[in-house]
Amino acid sequence: MSVTTAIQLRRSFFGEAERVLVEAHGMSATLFRYDSGIEALRLTNSRGHLVVLPFYGQMIWDAVFDGVDLTMANMFDMPRPAQEIVGTYGCFAFHSGLLANGCPGPEDTHPLHGEMPCAPMDAAGLEVGVDAEGPFLAVIGLREYVMGFGAHYAARPKVVLRPDRTLFDMEMSVENLSGAPMDLMYMCHVNFSFVEGGRIIQPVAFTPESTVVRTKVPAHVPRSPAYDGLLEALARDPAVMEVTGEPDRYDPEQVFYVRGIGTGPDGRTAQMYKRPEGDAFHIAYDPASLPKTVRWVLVNSDQKVCAFCLPATCEPEGHAAELAKGNVQTLSGGESRRFSVRLGYLTAAEAKAAECTIKAMAAECAIAKQ
Repeated sequence: MSVTTAIQLRRSFFGEAERVLVEAHGMSATLFRYDSGIEALRLTNSRGHLVVLPFYGQMIWDAVFDGVDLTMANMFDMPRPAQEIVGTYGCFAFHSGLLANGCPGPEDTHPLHGEMPCAPMDAAGLEVGVDAEGPFLAVIGLREYVMGFGAHYAARPKVVLRPDRTLFDMEMSVENLSGAPMDLMYMCHVNFSFVEGGRIIQPVAFTPESTVVRTKVPAHVPRSPAYDGLLEALARDPAVMEVTGEPDRYDPEQVFYVRGIGTGPDGRTAQMYKRPEGDAFHIAYDPASLPKTVRWVLVNSDQKVCAFCLPATCEPEGHAAELAKGNVQTLSGGESRRFSVRLGYLTAAEAKAAECTIKAMAAECAIAKQ
């Protein structure tokens, strides 16, 4: 049985000084406002903290556990007001979509990664409760998107932290409030820190068929003969990217589509990015609801990111291209859909066990393909 208390948040609650809103179950929620004017909610447990921006796309700006910063290196010392994500590209994770997603192509008019990442929320709140998994703190929100002669939907994001845990949940529920069907494209865009010498562990082999290199490069990525040659080499042997040991290879960015992934007995899948110290970053999700997996790696003087696993309903080549590939979902009038990803940090001991689990998924996957 679930027991939950909800607190509605108001922008007026947030000031320059950080102050406690709730302390419960060995966790706390504190409020503050960045100098840029953006409100922030810090969820803290005994192992670390998350900073969530409750009224700004409900993105997760910062994530630290056991003293390890999970967030990409970037140019932004704080979140900044922007109409699209490139104006504040320093967060740990954001909701990409929902009507369109990815890099817009020549036929597209949507912003990079759609309308949701920086969307102002109509309402935000904090839940304190106990469910089947135990106590939790959760940030919740509501964004009603309505456009004359266009789509009308309600987006309800949620971030859930539990006591003494370094894995947490990032969720998105979408309800079509219109009587007409709407396009749906969603990606849980998680920007983990790049680790030199880190190893990606995935539940499928590093073959050209399973780890597909993106060769259709968007306009914002500079091209050169050397870069094109690297793409061709990676397409033949993507296994050289299993270990992120040569940062220069990721400037410009590299994008991969991980296909035909294995799952466990519960139908869920997982991927991991193991640090040389033995600990790791981890993501788990249900590929039945998030059937596409994207990997994005970029290392330059301003940004260092290894988004080793981006669970999605589509690939990130823009609305027109994804529509042509059959990757744009449809949400009927009145229909709802929910996406949930469990992600975060694992200790060395936990990473060792998780690696065995992922390798077992990969082995089962290989057998099934024979």
